[in-house]
Parts: sequence; structure tokens; C-alpha cells
Amino acid sequence: MLRIIFVASYAHMVTYNIGGKWVYVDSEKEAVDLYIMNHAKKGDIVITQDIGLASVLVNRGVLAVSPRGMIFKEKDMDSILHLRYLSAKERRSGSYPKGPKPYSQEDRDKFLFTLEKICRTMQELTRDK
Repeated sequence: MLRIIFVASYAHMVTYNIGGKWVYVDSEKEAVDLYIMNHAKKGDIVITQDIGLASVLVNRGVLAVSPRGMIFKEKDMDSILHLRYLSAKERRSGSYPKGPKPYSQEDRDKFLFTLEKICRTMQELTRDK
């Protein structure tokens, strides 16, 4: 069975029920990331667009997936982190590129396809045990 846990700060409390278990943490800058890092374990799936968090998780055997359906892989993290560093350096120098493109239906479809594929694979692995 797949357990879904959402982690959010108290500043982003949800007042309507969309299912899953909700964990709320302080509104400090990295509180959500720290909670996830301290509780995610090998074999878990974490949906995040935070590259720094993803890099920590993949090194621990956690499957990190972006909301656009990209699976973060340990072998790619050095390059991804280097690009993030270069972008931050450029912003600090006063240059602000456009930023990410808006989230599209294509992004949503890719995410759903990726997540369904991961869930099917996990289901097959647990069934074979």
C-alpha cells in the first residue's frame, strides 16, 4: 500500500481535505527540507523541486522526482548542482534570467506518467517478494 505524506509549513496549512497524511512544521526557512531529510528513508519517493534537497535524498537511496516528472539521479547531481550554483552566482551579480517556464499540461502529463511508472514498478517488486 502506498502511504502519501505531505509536508508543509504552518504558513501553508490546507483547510480542505485532499487526502493523505499532513505534517506541519515551523515556518523557518529550511524547516520542511529538514523534516523530509530526517524522515525520508531508502526506498521512499519524494516529490520536490528543491535541487539541494534532492541531492541529499538520492545519496541516501530515496527516489526524488520533480513536479515536472524528472527523476533526479545520483550520477547527474554534480552537474545539476553546478548549474544551480552558476545561476545563483549570476543572480548575485545582478543578472536575472526569465526563470522557469510556466507549469504546463505537458509537464503535468510527464509527472503523472513518471509517477505511475514508479508505482507500477514498486508494486511489481513487492508482489514478487
